[in-house]
Amino acid sequence: MGKKETQDDRRARERAEITARIAQFRSTQERFAREREEYASQAWRKAQLGEAAE
Repeated sequence: MGKKETQDDRRARERAEITARIAQFRSTQERFAREREEYASQAWRKAQLGEAAE
């Protein structure tokens, strides 16, 4: 027979899952921020050179 999962085990597993989801969310948000910054920098450079922004 398998070991019965205790309430503490379930809570620990859920906390670990939530922690992993938060880490993934933060990673995604940081990537979006880098991409926005890169796009803005490129647009600013183009504007300074008098080129049309895309």
